[in-house]
Amino acid sequence: MSEPSELLPDADLYSRDHFALFGLPRRFEIDDRALESRYHELQSAAHPDRHAHRPEQERRMSMQWATRINEGYRLLRAPLTRARYLLELEGMDVAAENNTAMPADFLMQQMEWREALDEARNARDPEALDALAAKLRAARREAEARLAKELDVERDAVAAAATVRRMMFIARLGEDVAEAHETLEN
Repeated sequence: MSEPSELLPDADLYSRDHFALFGLPRRFEIDDRALESRYHELQSAAHPDRHAHRPEQERRMSMQWATRINEGYRLLRAPLTRARYLLELEGMDVAAENNTAMPADFLMQQMEWREALDEARNARDPEALDALAAKLRAARREAEARLAKELDVERDAVAAAATVRRMMFIARLGEDVAEAHETLEN
């Protein structure tokens, strides 16, 4: 078996992106199994316990690699953070904090979802919350499919940034729905 330090990526990889770290192409659609497999392989090689008998510098390096591997894995496995990261790699700032402009149809959809959430909360209706959560999951899947097309096929960063902002709203509303559900259960 190879030495753990031999399985870790070269130090020059530090300047490269997370996709390179995991041996994945820079795409929105990724092979989740390959990501998971490579994560376990890298994490095993970098785990500080495997380097406990090594000199201090190597122990520190293994800790840095373990941290970087965890960060990269968390970022790549979630579609929303992966999309934002891809846009950052292309030099595109999603500007979600400053750019809240949305198409009129999505603004109307947001209002409908917010009203449905308020009504379900006020009525203390868990079934209505479940129905809204299902609608949000469908909207998220639709946005993910749109992102795959915009990022991987069309290479349209501007459109993808707008879709990411849309997904961010959907994610926040999903959290609000989950919180409302939890409140009803308690």
